[in-house]
Amino acid sequence: MSALTPYDKDAPSGLIERAGVAEAIALSPASEDAWIDVIRKMDEVYSELVQSQVELEQKNAELEEARQFIDSVVAAMTDVLIVCDRSGRIEQVNRALERLTGQSGKSLAGQPLEVLLAPGQEPLFDELRSKLHGGVGLGDCEVSFIDSTGTPTLLSMSCSSRCDHKGRFVGLVLIGRPVGELRRAYTELAAAHQDLRQAQKQLVFSEKMAALGRLVAGVAHELNNPISFVFGNMHALKRYGGRLTKYLQAIDRGESPDQLLKLRNSLKIDRILLDVGPLVEGTLEGAERVSEIVQDLRRFSSSQTEPLENFNVSRVVRTAISWVVKTTRIKPEVVLDLPDRLEVVSRRGPVHQIMVNLVQNAIDVMAEQPEPKLVVSGAREGQWVVVRVRDFGPGMSAVVMKRLFEPFFTTKPIGKGTGLGLYVSYGLAEELGGQLDGANHEDGGAVFTLRLPAQEVPDAEPSR
Repeated sequence: MSALTPYDKDAPSGLIERAGVAEAIALSPASEDAWIDVIRKMDEVYSELVQSQVELEQKNAELEEARQFIDSVVAAMTDVLIVCDRSGRIEQVNRALERLTGQSGKSLAGQPLEVLLAPGQEPLFDELRSKLHGGVGLGDCEVSFIDSTGTPTLLSMSCSSRCDHKGRFVGLVLIGRPVGELRRAYTELAAAHQDLRQAQKQLVFSEKMAALGRLVAGVAHELNNPISFVFGNMHALKRYGGRLTKYLQAIDRGESPDQLLKLRNSLKIDRILLDVGPLVEGTLEGAERVSEIVQDLRRFSSSQTEPLENFNVSRVVRTAISWVVKTTRIKPEVVLDLPDRLEVVSRRGPVHQIMVNLVQNAIDVMAEQPEPKLVVSGAREGQWVVVRVRDFGPGMSAVVMKRLFEPFFTTKPIGKGTGLGLYVSYGLAEELGGQLDGANHEDGGAVFTLRLPAQEVPDAEPSR
């Protein structure tokens, strides 16, 4: 703009014509302020437009990234993905379907879904569309597709409806996997599960053998008592048999009554006759005790699953304590609070193994105690038969409590324990339908509680 305006009083009269159209308009100061405001507003609008453009470009970049991310996820899917409109025409597929059918997504776009189906599958998708359109959900279903070789391939399909931003039904989303792959995966899973179960069984058996090795001396001592009793009785019966044979031979020779009476008194036949009955009964009792110990050993060491039986838990607990205590260097004071009979229907071998492990563990933790003491109690509590094993050791820390039943966890020095005893016992208790837990006793030491369901079998005879 010229330094002189048309409003200057000293401006030449022909200035307006020479200034051109832009300067020909005479502006008052108020009009000039208005134009300045207009220009300022235009600048603000332009700035806002620039900012909006920047934001729009950022949004477009984010949308592009999101699209690329979704495309990459869809492309990476190993499952087949098909997106259809509400009439069943294909809108989009992923690479998994392209590999399966040998057709590109572009060639399939807009075609009816039926072009992919094996003959006879069309009614299934008609029913599918009607159910999804009505809002009825569908679970997995098996559908045959034509693969790239023209062979029908069975897929396990999961189908769901697709809706727009207003919630209106606009199409279908189908995701599927060849049934062969699923069956192979299930087979591998079943094999892995079977291997795990086999490993667990082997673990239990290994722990049994380790425990049995520790208990050999105690079992031998248990066997020694009844065998010694039987051995002594049989020697006495042998002597008595010789005397009776001698007396009977005298009768066969026809000795006189006086001679027979004299011989009878010298051989002490009357005392023998009185003593034979108790000797035979004692021998049978000792033999039965040996048989019971052997049966206990068989149950303890067997890897076979035992049948359920009705037996006396108190006797099993006493046997376990006797076996363990007689093999340990530490001889604790043992306090038993058990009824004579505490019947339960369960499996004797696993119960015996649990008790051996609990008693052994209790004695081990009292290795440094000047006066070790073991308290074992049992009772019927409602629907449970409960046996508690309490030691008078140092108790358990919070860390030990959390890891108590973990496999291979032990507080013993290296080479002194495997950390499997409590873990195996916990698993056996669960298999029996029972529970095993450990806690610190309020008066010191730790207490482990075994609970077994106290069901009864009407026809089962109680065992010893």
